[in-house]
Amino acid sequence: MPRERGRKVIAQNRRARHDYHIDDTYEAGLVLTGTEVKSLRAGRASLTDGFAHIKNGEVWLENVHIPEYAHGTWTNHAARRPRKLLLHREEIAKLIAKTQEAGRTLVPLSLYFSDGNAKVELALARGKRAYDKRHDIAEREAKRDMERALRRRR
Repeated sequence: MPRERGRKVIAQNRRARHDYHIDDTYEAGLVLTGTEVKSLRAGRASLTDGFAHIKNGEVWLENVHIPEYAHGTWTNHAARRPRKLLLHREEIAKLIAKTQEAGRTLVPLSLYFSDGNAKVELALARGKRAYDKRHDIAEREAKRDMERALRRRR
C-alpha cells in the first residue's frame, strides 16, 4: 500500500482567527494512541475550546476533543485528554519567552495529516477586543459589497 502524500485537513478552528490576532504559526507533531489516530482518520475532531500551554519544558495541547473510536475496545482513549506536542527545543524556548509576555497564548488553528503524520498548526496569538472584532466584520462586509458592485457592472 503506498504512503499518503500531501495534506488532509481534519479540523479547523475558524473561531480562533475571529477571536485572536495571529502573530506567528508553528507546525507541531502530536503524540497519539492508536484509537485516536483511527478516529482522526475517520475525520472526527473539534478544536473549538482547545489551547496549548508549556509545562516543564514540554508543550501540551488541552481541551481538544477527539471522540472515542467507534470500533474500539477497552483500549479506547479519553476524548479530552492532554496531548503532548512535538516541537524542536529552540522553538519551545522561543515560545516560552513569547508566552510570558502579557496577553499572549497558544491556540490550535488546524489539525491535519501531513504525509501520513498527524500535525497541528499552533498559533502564537493575542486576544482581540470587542471593537477590533467589529472593525474586522465591517471591513469584511465592505469588501463583499464592493465585489458585488463590481460583478453587477460586468
